[in-house]
Amino acid sequence: MTFLNEILFTEEELKTVLLKVKAGASVVGEQKQHIVKSMLAHIGSADSVLRDKLIYGSFCKMILEGQLEEEQLINLFESSLSESYLFKGIGEKGTDTVFTRSFTSLLIALILYKDGEDDILPASMVETAKERLLEYIQAERDLRGFVPGKGWAHSIAHAADAIDELVKNQKVGSEDFSGLLQVLWDKMLVSESVYIRQEEERVVVPIVAMLQRGLDQNEVVALLKNTPEKIKISREVLGEEHYWNLVANAKNFLKSLYIKSGTVPVMSALREPILKSYDKI
Repeated sequence: MTFLNEILFTEEELKTVLLKVKAGASVVGEQKQHIVKSMLAHIGSADSVLRDKLIYGSFCKMILEGQLEEEQLINLFESSLSESYLFKGIGEKGTDTVFTRSFTSLLIALILYKDGEDDILPASMVETAKERLLEYIQAERDLRGFVPGKGWAHSIAHAADAIDELVKNQKVGSEDFSGLLQVLWDKMLVSESVYIRQEEERVVVPIVAMLQRGLDQNEVVALLKNTPEKIKISREVLGEEHYWNLVANAKNFLKSLYIKSGTVPVMSALREPILKSYDKI
């Protein structure tokens, strides 16, 4: 289900309404439903105040405080996973569609968190979310963090937040972790640009969650062993700039893993393999 064919608030109208709600105005019934539909329609606004502070902030409050009915949450979740939201403009780089994809990831994370508390979503829908998020992360090409004049894009960081909530959801089993780990790992080893907005720290979070929920450490060790060789081979096909982008991303990612391994007991055995991998890059 999507809400794009309905006559909804414009961005300016929605901004005015949400500012009033934030100031204490109450909304109920059909009025709230109309606001929620408009929030979803404008979730990717290039206006950072509307997108981040008002729409995302309002979704946080409404969802976490239980202000939305289960049917509303299910409809929002279903719409979020569609081509109109999580996959809007997928494959584009440098365009505003990244804001829709990125902030849809955050909405997915919110609803998954609420599902973990209140068991709202059918297991089949959580499974679909897993498949769609895997597909999305692999297809995302716009890796910008902060966009001057428009605020946070942070597509990979936000996707990692969604994966973290997915991993913590009891409807997802440890047999799914291998595929999730691989996709996150691969997304850290990109060469087009260098992550500079702490994306690697956000990606480490769901990896830790997987280990805490039963991911075999040997799967991480295998990736650590293969990474230096993969980078070495890549040098033969990448130009100098792209090669050094890849090296920087890999080293920053491993640094974040290593730091986390010093504070998370389940990761203690990974400290030496992480160091060995880092030293070989």
